[in-house]
Amino acid sequence: MQQTANTAQAQAWNGYEGAHWAAHHDRWNAVNAGFDEPLLAAASIGPGERVLDIGCGAGATTRLAARAAEQGHAMGLDLSGPMLDQARTVAAAEGIANISFTHGDAQVHDLPRAAFDVAMSRFGVMFFSDPAAAFANIAAALRPGGRIAFLSAAGPEGNEWLTALTGLKDILPIGGFGAAGGPGMFSLADPDAATGLLRAAGLREVRAAHVQAHGNWGRTAAEAADFLLDTGPGRHLLNSVDPATQALARRRLTENLGAHESDGAVRLRSTGWLLTAEVGA
Repeated sequence: MQQTANTAQAQAWNGYEGAHWAAHHDRWNAVNAGFDEPLLAAASIGPGERVLDIGCGAGATTRLAARAAEQGHAMGLDLSGPMLDQARTVAAAEGIANISFTHGDAQVHDLPRAAFDVAMSRFGVMFFSDPAAAFANIAAALRPGGRIAFLSAAGPEGNEWLTALTGLKDILPIGGFGAAGGPGMFSLADPDAATGLLRAAGLREVRAAHVQAHGNWGRTAAEAADFLLDTGPGRHLLNSVDPATQALARRRLTENLGAHESDGAVRLRSTGWLLTAEVGA
């Protein structure tokens, strides 16, 4: 990997968090797959186009982009070595030839100038320490007339997984976890701030559309609770309390998620902003 500006993120996504997402990539895709259709529709990838997938993770959206591009090419860029290893393995198993994956920090990675027709991302653009620099770097990699389609998380109140988790704030040190506007996944929850950053990067026709989807978090409430508490943030919260409180938190979360269990699945609503823009000709 070239230089990185987001060192804390690099440490997390090349450590436990990245390993967890790689090992459970199919489950994370079940959580987020409901957003694929609006994202791909906004990206409007045509045959022969070159696509840059930011924060591609284990490559689900990159594979979709490669299929849409046909004779074109899709390149996934991510900080996480473990997830990129998984992405390459799955793409090879599916026989997708017009695809590649690059280990790098999109904020500072030396992207080729004016080389891509489309830049897209499914929840991979919220973690930059300097989003203005990151969006400027990505915009410079797009040809004149190129376009972006980015999904970022909307307000915490629209995400039922977080509501279930923060319902444990009386027994777990939730603190400011999930606060809008701060560093992390809700850093772009304010659509005016997000679109302002894109305009500052020189993009035009900037829009933010509110989107939502229900993701499958597990077959049962207990399975979904285990999955949530096994993520990086979940483990951090559990490790902050004693074993008895851990057991109580697990029981309470299972109860909270029980209301969402139906027909062999726990479906939780998530919300996002679909950010679109174009590069001037």
